[in-house]
Parts: sequence; structure tokens; C-alpha cells
Amino acid sequence: MLFGRNIWLGGLAAAIGVSAIGQDTCVSFQTSASTFTRTAFDFALDIQRVTGIKPTLANAPVSSAPTNARSHPPIIVGTLGKSALIDQIVNNTKLDVSIIQGQWESFITREVSNPLPGIKSAYVIIGSDKRGTISALYDHSEQFGVSPWHWFADVPVTTHSELFVNPDGCSHGPPSVKYRGTFLNDEQPALTNWAMEKYTNGTGAWFTDSPFNHFFYAQLEQVRITVSNEGPLSLASAFNVDDPENQPLADWWGIVMGTSHQEPMMRGTPIEFEMFETGPWDYTVNSEVIYGFWVNGTIRAKPYESAGDLPLSETENIGLLEKSVSDQRQILTDVFNGTDVTSIPQMWCLYQEVQGYYEDGMRVPDDDWGNVRHFPTVAERNRTGGAEMSGVYCHFDLVAGPRDYKWVTTYEQMSLAIDRDASRIWIVNVGDLKPYEMDIEFFVGYGWDANKWNRNNLDDFVTDWAQREFDLSSADSLSISSILANLTRFNARRKPELWNSTTYSLTNYREAETVLSEWQALSDASNEIYDKLSSAVQPAFF
Repeated sequence: MLFGRNIWLGGLAAAIGVSAIGQDTCVSFQTSASTFTRTAFDFALDIQRVTGIKPTLANAPVSSAPTNARSHPPIIVGTLGKSALIDQIVNNTKLDVSIIQGQWESFITREVSNPLPGIKSAYVIIGSDKRGTISALYDHSEQFGVSPWHWFADVPVTTHSELFVNPDGCSHGPPSVKYRGTFLNDEQPALTNWAMEKYTNGTGAWFTDSPFNHFFYAQLEQVRITVSNEGPLSLASAFNVDDPENQPLADWWGIVMGTSHQEPMMRGTPIEFEMFETGPWDYTVNSEVIYGFWVNGTIRAKPYESAGDLPLSETENIGLLEKSVSDQRQILTDVFNGTDVTSIPQMWCLYQEVQGYYEDGMRVPDDDWGNVRHFPTVAERNRTGGAEMSGVYCHFDLVAGPRDYKWVTTYEQMSLAIDRDASRIWIVNVGDLKPYEMDIEFFVGYGWDANKWNRNNLDDFVTDWAQREFDLSSADSLSISSILANLTRFNARRKPELWNSTTYSLTNYREAETVLSEWQALSDASNEIYDKLSSAVQPAFF
């Protein structure tokens, strides 16, 4: 695609800092000087949001370019090997694209000379695949001044009169973790009630009354972090049935859909089973019906990128479990016309209730206290597929007995996962989307590029995030970092829902008074920053 523009893109001059976190910067601003479908429209709109100038957006055939592109250096966007225009530019300019060729979810950007007849200069954004191109555009939007949480968390755009790019551009990929995803629980009252109010006329889907239709998911995809995989809301909804536009929309956005641990073969279970099938959900007595149920789910998902879950996580019968896996893999082979089943993305997410099966070769990725229970052993690294076929499923907010831990930060455990090669797929169950915006972004961003963050610069993520989201000074950003550090420390003492009259002493060492004063100081520090913010920024901070 070709973007005719009234904003010049070229060398750096009088540059000030960009708003990207954990990325190599290639964008700068000067205060005194002059793929793709939906993402391309967003990109053009983002430029307008930042500068007040609306770029021209056009499809450009190989043989010609829009007239205004000949007088204004354009941005040319496309996917290597999928766009004849991009392939011609690479050939004309002898641009070296070897670092992304054949790679997963990668991109490269450069300023090139004489890319097409009549065009002296252009800034090219080239993805190795669909998600690489999409990531490149949203990466630039963030650097321009549009937060990934612009819509979902009401973060105002940081404006600039002009945008400049480094002629050398930037590049990324492949990601440290191939599939990085989130799973939202459709739990009452928060997200479900909000979605019902915002995206329906008061009535949800015909069978489930779910409000999670394509209008909701269209906005969810507006969370522009580097998510490649997503688990649909599942407890009281059925992603593919509630709205038949849900799955095509996700694929259009480049999202690989999956299912949660209790939903084999891309079927919303038990919701869909209750809707369409008869008999018990029991493979020992109703295998024919359940097998057909799985077949239909696989056929339905076939046109789209998916990472289906295996197998029956509820059973306690090891033999039955192994048979269900064998049957499910046979279904994949049959539906995908003899395709090597090992090349089809599959996820076996064994939840905590089957921890005791680990000795039989199963994975149990997380516990109630925020620790990864098992990493690939030497023997497992040498098995077919290797350790890189392992991953992590974890909770930010797991409710389980007798006690559980709320993950406020994730670096310690996820860095171990990287070190031990548990890096094929990471899924985090975040419960409700709020108040985990920063944690979600770090989780998927760390999976996007684990080399960016280490123990020495980890605090920079918090301060950078605060500056980007709330346009804060360095001092106030450091205060935010301190507030969050103390919040984590205080919560680690004892979760509020586990407090009782004996938790903190009312008589010894002024313990209860001291704890209360610490929380009050934390609240006061937060309110002090809030009161400094403009009315436009305060909703995002709140």
C-alpha cells in the first residue's frame, strides 16, 4: 500500500524522545520544522491524531503510483513475497531483506532512493508476514505518540507538529516467544456488564445472552500490544456461536485464536455441547457424539489461524486421556487432508487439577503462588520437537484454595521460562482486563523481545510506561515506580480478602497503625500525582 503524505519523512533534526517502550527507536519529532486493510487505516488516522494532518491512503499498483506520491515522499507498506509492489521495490533498490526473509513475525524499515519510477525517495515498511507488517505499523504509531491503550484506557495522544524517521529505519524479529496471548474470563460483574451496556441493546446472544460480539472484539483488538494469540471469553459464552463474525474478524486482525484448558478442538465447552449435542460429556459412554462434536469444531476453524487445545482436561483416566489425544490428532490429520499433524499448532494446557499426572508426561505450568512449577528437563529438550515446543499458561488473578497469589510483576518467573526454553507459547489468564494494563503489556512485550529487559533495567519499564501513558515528568514517573513497588510489597504481606481481626496487632508495636499509615501514604502519593494531571489525562490515570 502507498501512503501519499503531507508530512515529510527524512533525516533527524532537533530530535526529542519518543514514547516507545522496549523497542529500537526510529522516529523523532521536531517542533519547529515542517498492509494493510484496517491497520493501514489506523496508521493513517494515528498520524492525523498526532499532527493534525491526514495522510492520503491508497492502493498502488506496481505499474504506477498516485500523483501526489511523486511530489511528497510516501510511506510504502507491504509484506515480502505477498506484495508485488514491495517485491519490485526490493528488486529496484537492491534492499537487503535477508534479516526478515522467511522469518516469523518480523519487519524492517528503511528510507530508499528511487524505489519506483517518478519517486525519488520513500520510507518502506516491510513485514515478513501479515503479523510482521501489522506490528511494524503499530510500533511506529506508538513511537509517534499514540499509546497502545489509547482507546481502551482513554490515554490521550501526544501531539507533535512534525514527524521524522531515521533513514536507517529499524527492524525486529523474530519474537522471543512465537505465540503470546491473553485469555479474558467473562466473569460478572465487571467485563460482562460493561460489554452488555456498550455493545448490545440490552440483550446478548440468543442462547448464552453473551454480550461478546464482533463489536466488542473489534475494540479489544484495538489494544495494540504485540499479542499474536488470544483465548476467547468462555465461561458463559461461545466465541464462534455468539456472533459468526467473531472468528473472521480475529483472523483479519492477524490474531491466532485458541481455546481455554477445558475446551478441546476449538469448541466452546460446555456451552456449545449443551446447545448442539445430546448425552453426557463423557468419552467413555458418549465418544461417538463427542468425536463428531470435535470434528465439526475443527472444520469450522480450518479456514483460520488457530491453536486448538487438547485434550480432555477433566478426566482422571490416563488411558482415556491418551485415546482422546490420539483421536483428536487423527481428526486434525483428516480435516487438514493428510497434513503432517506436527505442523498444525496445538496446545495442551493441563490445568492444576491434573498436576498428579506429570509423572505420566504431562505439563503443569503454574501454581497458586505465581511460580512456574516445571521447566523442560534435559530429557524433554531432546525429545521430538525439543524444549522450544513448551510454553507457559499462568494467571494474573487466580482464585483457588487454600490461598493464591496475585501476580503483579512477572519478570522473575518468565525470565526463567526464557532461560529454560519454555518459549513456544505463553498465555496469561488476566481475568478482567482492568487493572492489568501495564502487566499485560509487559508480559506480551517481554515475550516479543526478551533481550530488552533484565534485572538492571527492569524498573525502567515502569517509569517509561508512566511517562508514555500520563505524560509525566521523570520525577513523577519515578514516584509511580515507587508506588507500584510498595503496592506489590504491601499486598505480598497478606491479601486483603484474607485479612481478619488478628492479621495486624492492635496492641503490639503499633503494627496495625503502622500498616494503615503506610497504605495512607501510598494513597496520598498517588492522589498528589493525579491532582497534577490535566483533565484529559486524569481518566487514564484513574
